[in-house]
Amino acid sequence: MPTFSIVIPCFNAEATLRATLDSLLAQTFADFEVICVDDGSTDATRDIVLKAQAIDPRVTLARNPGKGPSDARNFGATCLALGDLIAFCDADDQWAPTKLAEMDTLFATTNCDAAYSKIAFFQDHPEDATTISTMPAGDLSISHLLGENPVGTISTLTIRHDIFVGSGGFSSDIVHNEDLEFLIRVIGYGARIVGIDRVLTYYRRTEGGLSTNLPAMLAGRTVALSTARRFGFQPSAADHAIHMRYLARRALRVGASRTEALKFAAHGLRFSPSGFFDCPRRGALTLLGALAALVLPLRSRQALFSR
Repeated sequence: MPTFSIVIPCFNAEATLRATLDSLLAQTFADFEVICVDDGSTDATRDIVLKAQAIDPRVTLARNPGKGPSDARNFGATCLALGDLIAFCDADDQWAPTKLAEMDTLFATTNCDAAYSKIAFFQDHPEDATTISTMPAGDLSISHLLGENPVGTISTLTIRHDIFVGSGGFSSDIVHNEDLEFLIRVIGYGARIVGIDRVLTYYRRTEGGLSTNLPAMLAGRTVALSTARRFGFQPSAADHAIHMRYLARRALRVGASRTEALKFAAHGLRFSPSGFFDCPRRGALTLLGALAALVLPLRSRQALFSR
Protein backbone atom coordinates (compact mmCIF):
# COMPACT_ATOMS: atom_id res chain seq x y z
CA MET A 1 0.00 0.00 0.00
CA PRO A 2 1.26 3.53 -0.72
CA THR A 3 2.19 5.90 2.07
CA PHE A 4 0.23 8.79 0.55
CA SER A 5 -3.03 8.93 -1.36
CA ILE A 6 -3.34 12.22 -3.24
CA VAL A 7 -6.94 13.13 -4.04
CA ILE A 8 -7.70 15.61 -6.83
CA PRO A 9 -11.30 16.70 -7.56
CA CYS A 10 -11.51 17.54 -11.27
CA PHE A 11 -14.07 19.50 -13.26
CA ASN A 12 -13.26 20.93 -16.70
CA ALA A 13 -9.64 21.39 -15.65
CA GLU A 14 -7.91 20.83 -18.98
CA ALA A 15 -6.14 24.21 -18.83
CA THR A 16 -4.28 23.46 -15.58
CA LEU A 17 -4.50 19.75 -14.73
CA ARG A 18 -1.46 18.67 -16.71
CA ALA A 19 0.80 21.09 -14.81
CA THR A 20 -0.74 19.94 -11.53
CA LEU A 21 -0.07 16.28 -12.30
CA ASP A 22 3.46 17.07 -13.47
CA SER A 23 4.21 18.72 -10.11
CA LEU A 24 2.88 15.68 -8.23
CA LEU A 25 4.71 13.12 -10.33
CA ALA A 26 7.94 15.09 -9.84
CA GLN A 27 7.88 14.48 -6.06
CA THR A 28 11.18 13.30 -4.60
CA PHE A 29 9.22 10.91 -2.36
CA ALA A 30 7.78 8.31 -4.72
CA ASP A 31 5.53 6.12 -2.55
CA PHE A 32 2.14 7.56 -3.42
CA GLU A 33 -0.96 7.19 -5.56
CA VAL A 34 -2.89 9.94 -7.33
CA ILE A 35 -6.68 9.60 -7.41
CA CYS A 36 -8.35 11.98 -9.87
CA VAL A 37 -12.09 12.12 -9.20
CA ASP A 38 -13.86 13.58 -12.23
CA ASP A 39 -17.02 15.56 -11.50
CA GLY A 40 -18.62 15.27 -14.94
CA SER A 41 -16.12 17.19 -17.07
CA THR A 42 -17.06 17.96 -20.66
CA ASP A 43 -13.58 19.03 -21.81
CA ALA A 44 -10.35 17.01 -22.11
CA THR A 45 -9.90 16.50 -18.35
CA ARG A 46 -10.47 12.75 -18.47
CA ASP A 47 -8.16 12.35 -21.50
CA ILE A 48 -5.37 14.16 -19.65
CA VAL A 49 -5.72 11.82 -16.66
CA LEU A 50 -5.83 8.72 -18.84
CA LYS A 51 -2.69 9.80 -20.71
CA ALA A 52 -0.91 10.37 -17.40
CA GLN A 53 -2.10 6.96 -16.20
CA ALA A 54 -0.69 5.29 -19.30
CA ILE A 55 2.71 6.75 -18.45
CA ASP A 56 2.56 6.33 -14.66
CA PRO A 57 0.27 3.67 -13.13
CA ARG A 58 0.25 5.54 -9.82
CA VAL A 59 -2.38 7.80 -11.44
CA THR A 60 -5.99 6.57 -11.50
CA LEU A 61 -9.27 8.05 -12.74
CA ALA A 62 -12.63 7.73 -11.00
CA ARG A 63 -16.05 9.27 -11.51
CA ASN A 64 -17.65 11.24 -8.70
CA PRO A 65 -20.85 9.44 -7.64
CA GLY A 66 -22.04 12.67 -6.03
CA LYS A 67 -21.72 16.27 -7.16
CA GLY A 68 -19.18 18.93 -6.32
CA PRO A 69 -15.62 19.02 -4.95
CA SER A 70 -16.57 18.00 -1.41
CA ASP A 71 -18.29 14.82 -2.60
CA ALA A 72 -15.33 14.14 -4.90
CA ARG A 73 -12.80 14.52 -2.09
CA ASN A 74 -14.88 12.41 0.29
CA PHE A 75 -15.31 9.63 -2.28
CA GLY A 76 -11.62 9.57 -3.18
CA ALA A 77 -10.37 9.71 0.41
CA THR A 78 -12.93 7.40 2.01
CA CYS A 79 -13.75 4.82 -0.68
CA LEU A 80 -10.68 4.66 -2.94
CA ALA A 81 -7.58 5.74 -1.02
CA LEU A 82 -5.16 3.01 0.07
CA GLY A 83 -2.60 5.20 1.84
CA ASP A 84 -2.34 5.89 5.54
CA LEU A 85 -2.00 9.60 4.75
CA ILE A 86 -4.43 11.58 2.58
CA ALA A 87 -3.10 14.64 0.76
CA PHE A 88 -5.46 16.90 -1.15
CA CYS A 89 -4.61 18.96 -4.21
CA ASP A 90 -6.96 20.98 -6.40
CA ALA A 91 -6.68 20.58 -10.16
CA ASP A 92 -5.18 24.04 -10.68
CA ASP A 93 -2.65 24.11 -7.85
CA GLN A 94 0.90 22.76 -7.70
CA TRP A 95 3.36 21.41 -5.15
CA ALA A 96 7.04 21.89 -4.43
CA PRO A 97 9.03 18.73 -5.36
CA THR A 98 9.89 18.01 -1.71
CA LYS A 99 6.39 18.35 -0.28
CA LEU A 100 5.67 14.66 0.30
CA ALA A 101 9.21 14.00 1.54
CA GLU A 102 8.86 16.72 4.16
CA MET A 103 5.39 15.54 5.12
CA ASP A 104 6.66 11.97 5.48
CA THR A 105 9.43 13.11 7.81
CA LEU A 106 7.04 15.22 9.85
CA PHE A 107 4.49 12.45 10.37
CA ALA A 108 7.24 9.97 11.21
CA THR A 109 8.83 12.19 13.85
CA THR A 110 5.90 14.23 15.22
CA ASN A 111 2.80 13.14 17.09
CA CYS A 112 0.33 14.90 14.80
CA ASP A 113 -2.89 14.03 12.98
CA ALA A 114 -2.66 16.50 10.09
CA ALA A 115 -0.25 19.06 8.68
CA TYR A 116 -0.09 22.02 6.33
CA SER A 117 2.54 24.36 4.93
CA LYS A 118 2.96 27.92 3.76
CA ILE A 119 1.39 28.81 0.40
CA ALA A 120 2.71 30.91 -2.46
CA PHE A 121 0.05 32.57 -4.64
CA PHE A 122 0.66 32.72 -8.39
CA GLN A 123 -1.16 33.76 -11.55
CA ASP A 124 0.53 31.89 -14.39
CA HIS A 125 3.78 30.31 -13.16
CA PRO A 126 4.72 29.28 -9.58
CA GLU A 127 8.13 30.89 -9.88
CA ASP A 128 6.41 34.26 -10.36
CA ALA A 129 4.67 34.11 -6.97
CA THR A 130 5.19 37.21 -4.86
CA THR A 131 2.64 36.70 -2.07
CA ILE A 132 3.34 34.14 0.68
CA SER A 133 0.91 33.08 3.40
CA THR A 134 1.77 33.55 7.06
CA MET A 135 1.81 30.84 9.70
CA PRO A 136 1.01 31.20 13.40
CA ALA A 137 3.25 29.80 16.09
CA GLY A 138 2.25 26.49 17.62
CA ASP A 139 -0.47 24.03 16.69
CA LEU A 140 -3.40 25.15 14.57
CA SER A 141 -6.32 26.15 16.78
CA ILE A 142 -9.97 26.98 16.27
CA SER A 143 -9.11 30.52 17.37
CA HIS A 144 -6.66 30.80 14.46
CA LEU A 145 -9.32 29.56 12.06
CA LEU A 146 -11.93 32.03 13.30
CA GLY A 147 -9.70 34.95 12.31
CA GLU A 148 -7.70 34.59 9.10
CA ASN A 149 -7.52 30.88 8.26
CA PRO A 150 -3.75 30.21 7.96
CA VAL A 151 -4.32 26.93 6.08
CA GLY A 152 -5.75 28.95 3.19
CA THR A 153 -6.41 26.12 0.75
CA ILE A 154 -7.13 22.43 1.14
CA SER A 155 -4.32 21.79 -1.38
CA THR A 156 -1.83 22.22 1.44
CA LEU A 157 -3.44 19.73 3.85
CA THR A 158 -2.25 16.20 4.62
CA ILE A 159 -4.28 14.18 7.13
CA ARG A 160 -4.22 10.66 8.55
CA HIS A 161 -6.77 8.44 6.80
CA ASP A 162 -8.46 7.30 9.99
CA ILE A 163 -8.81 10.88 11.25
CA PHE A 164 -10.41 11.97 7.98
CA VAL A 165 -12.89 9.08 7.98
CA GLY A 166 -13.68 9.57 11.66
CA SER A 167 -14.43 13.26 11.11
CA GLY A 168 -17.11 12.52 8.53
CA GLY A 169 -15.27 14.33 5.75
CA PHE A 170 -16.28 17.58 4.06
CA SER A 171 -19.82 18.90 4.21
CA SER A 172 -21.25 18.89 0.68
CA ASP A 173 -23.91 21.39 1.76
CA ILE A 174 -21.39 24.24 1.97
CA VAL A 175 -20.51 25.96 -1.31
CA HIS A 176 -17.52 27.88 0.06
CA ASN A 177 -15.41 27.62 3.23
CA GLU A 178 -16.17 23.91 3.50
CA ASP A 179 -12.50 23.44 4.32
CA LEU A 180 -12.78 25.94 7.19
CA GLU A 181 -15.78 24.12 8.65
CA PHE A 182 -14.00 20.79 8.22
CA LEU A 183 -10.84 21.98 10.00
CA ILE A 184 -12.85 23.40 12.90
CA ARG A 185 -14.67 20.08 13.23
CA VAL A 186 -11.44 18.03 13.09
CA ILE A 187 -9.76 20.14 15.78
CA GLY A 188 -12.96 20.13 17.82
CA TYR A 189 -12.83 16.33 17.87
CA GLY A 190 -9.33 16.52 19.31
CA ALA A 191 -6.99 16.26 16.33
CA ARG A 192 -3.60 17.96 16.36
CA ILE A 193 -2.74 19.93 13.21
CA VAL A 194 0.78 21.35 12.82
CA GLY A 195 2.43 23.55 10.23
CA ILE A 196 5.63 23.34 8.20
CA ASP A 197 7.07 26.85 8.01
CA ARG A 198 8.10 26.59 4.36
CA VAL A 199 6.36 27.06 1.01
CA LEU A 200 5.35 23.61 -0.24
CA THR A 201 2.09 24.51 -1.99
CA TYR A 202 1.43 26.89 -4.88
CA TYR A 203 -2.10 28.26 -5.18
CA ARG A 204 -3.27 29.47 -8.58
CA ARG A 205 -5.40 32.59 -8.57
CA THR A 206 -8.13 32.39 -11.20
CA GLU A 207 -10.77 34.91 -12.21
CA GLY A 208 -14.34 33.92 -11.45
CA GLY A 209 -13.49 30.98 -9.18
CA LEU A 210 -15.20 30.23 -5.88
CA SER A 211 -12.53 32.19 -4.05
CA THR A 212 -13.76 35.37 -5.80
CA ASN A 213 -17.35 34.88 -4.57
CA LEU A 214 -17.35 37.01 -1.44
CA PRO A 215 -21.03 36.44 -0.51
CA ALA A 216 -20.48 32.66 -0.72
CA MET A 217 -17.42 33.02 1.50
CA LEU A 218 -19.48 34.86 4.11
CA ALA A 219 -22.26 32.26 3.96
CA GLY A 220 -19.77 29.43 4.40
CA ARG A 221 -18.13 31.20 7.33
CA THR A 222 -21.54 31.49 9.01
CA VAL A 223 -21.88 27.69 8.91
CA ALA A 224 -18.30 27.28 10.14
CA LEU A 225 -19.01 29.60 13.08
CA SER A 226 -22.01 27.47 13.97
CA THR A 227 -19.75 24.41 14.05
CA ALA A 228 -17.26 26.26 16.26
CA ARG A 229 -20.02 27.11 18.73
CA ARG A 230 -20.92 23.42 19.00
CA PHE A 231 -17.43 22.88 20.40
CA GLY A 232 -17.74 25.81 22.79
CA PHE A 233 -15.79 28.37 20.76
CA GLN A 234 -17.18 31.86 20.19
CA PRO A 235 -15.31 34.24 17.87
CA SER A 236 -14.01 37.38 19.54
CA ALA A 237 -14.43 40.89 18.18
CA ALA A 238 -10.77 40.71 17.13
CA ASP A 239 -11.43 37.47 15.21
CA HIS A 240 -14.24 39.17 13.28
CA ALA A 241 -12.03 42.20 12.60
CA ILE A 242 -9.20 40.06 11.25
CA HIS A 243 -11.61 38.20 8.99
CA MET A 244 -13.09 41.45 7.68
CA ARG A 245 -9.56 42.64 6.92
CA TYR A 246 -8.97 39.42 5.00
CA LEU A 247 -12.15 39.94 2.97
CA ALA A 248 -11.18 43.55 2.27
CA ARG A 249 -7.84 42.42 0.87
CA ARG A 250 -9.54 39.75 -1.21
CA ALA A 251 -12.04 42.32 -2.55
CA LEU A 252 -9.08 44.41 -3.70
CA ARG A 253 -7.43 41.43 -5.39
CA VAL A 254 -10.46 40.12 -7.28
CA GLY A 255 -11.62 43.46 -8.66
CA ALA A 256 -14.85 43.80 -6.67
CA SER A 257 -16.80 47.07 -6.79
CA ARG A 258 -14.75 50.10 -5.78
CA THR A 259 -16.55 50.41 -2.42
CA GLU A 260 -16.53 46.71 -1.45
CA ALA A 261 -13.10 46.64 0.22
CA LEU A 262 -13.85 49.77 2.23
CA LYS A 263 -17.11 48.26 3.48
CA PHE A 264 -15.26 45.21 4.79
CA ALA A 265 -12.52 47.38 6.30
CA ALA A 266 -15.09 49.60 8.02
CA HIS A 267 -16.85 46.54 9.46
CA GLY A 268 -13.52 45.27 10.74
CA LEU A 269 -12.67 48.55 12.40
CA ARG A 270 -16.09 48.68 14.06
CA PHE A 271 -15.60 45.18 15.45
CA SER A 272 -12.14 45.84 16.86
CA PRO A 273 -9.57 48.46 15.78
CA SER A 274 -6.86 46.61 17.70
CA GLY A 275 -7.79 43.37 15.95
CA PHE A 276 -7.77 45.01 12.52
CA PHE A 277 -4.30 46.41 13.23
CA ASP A 278 -2.95 43.37 15.10
CA CYS A 279 -0.46 43.26 12.24
CA PRO A 280 0.08 47.02 11.82
CA ARG A 281 1.56 46.87 8.34
CA ARG A 282 -1.16 44.58 6.97
CA GLY A 283 -3.93 46.61 8.56
CA ALA A 284 -2.56 49.94 7.32
CA LEU A 285 -1.95 48.72 3.77
CA THR A 286 -5.41 47.16 3.61
CA LEU A 287 -7.09 50.38 4.75
CA LEU A 288 -5.01 52.52 2.38
CA GLY A 289 -5.81 50.16 -0.48
CA ALA A 290 -9.52 50.26 0.31
CA LEU A 291 -9.45 54.07 0.27
CA ALA A 292 -7.41 54.18 -2.95
CA ALA A 293 -9.89 51.84 -4.63
CA LEU A 294 -12.52 54.58 -4.39
CA VAL A 295 -10.72 56.66 -7.02
CA LEU A 296 -8.61 54.19 -9.00
CA PRO A 297 -10.02 52.68 -12.22
CA LEU A 298 -10.64 48.92 -12.26
CA ARG A 299 -7.56 47.99 -14.27
CA SER A 300 -5.28 49.99 -11.97
CA ARG A 301 -6.83 48.36 -8.90
CA GLN A 302 -6.34 44.90 -10.35
CA ALA A 303 -2.76 45.66 -11.36
CA LEU A 304 -1.92 46.95 -7.87
CA PHE A 305 -3.75 44.43 -5.75
CA SER A 306 -3.94 41.18 -7.73
CA ARG A 307 -0.51 40.02 -6.52
